[in-house]
Amino acid sequence: MLFRIDPSANEPLFAQLAAQVRAAVADGSLRHGERLPAARDLAGSLEINLHTVLRAYQDLRDEGLIELRRGRGAVITARAGQDLAVLRQALAAVAAESRRLELADETTIALLKEALR
Repeated sequence: MLFRIDPSANEPLFAQLAAQVRAAVADGSLRHGERLPAARDLAGSLEINLHTVLRAYQDLRDEGLIELRRGRGAVITARAGQDLAVLRQALAAVAAESRRLELADETTIALLKEALR
């Protein structure tokens, strides 16, 4: 998996990294049992601080998407591998209704964030 970080973005680097892992899990690019790169290796390849990668990994661990195992690194959990087909279908319906109503993407996203609270 190829990760990309934009140092000029407003979003913190650890959040960018965690978001990319979440997206890869959601689209099936990362599956249950797959290993993420070692934090030290990933930090080196992205030219960011090791603690930035560790923070992203800790957040993903706290969400239950990865397990951090001594000697094995970060591994995608079974929970992360759950079938998201029903959620994708519901989100597709939301997107279709948003387009029908000609809502701006930002409005739809704001409504979704409100619903998640």
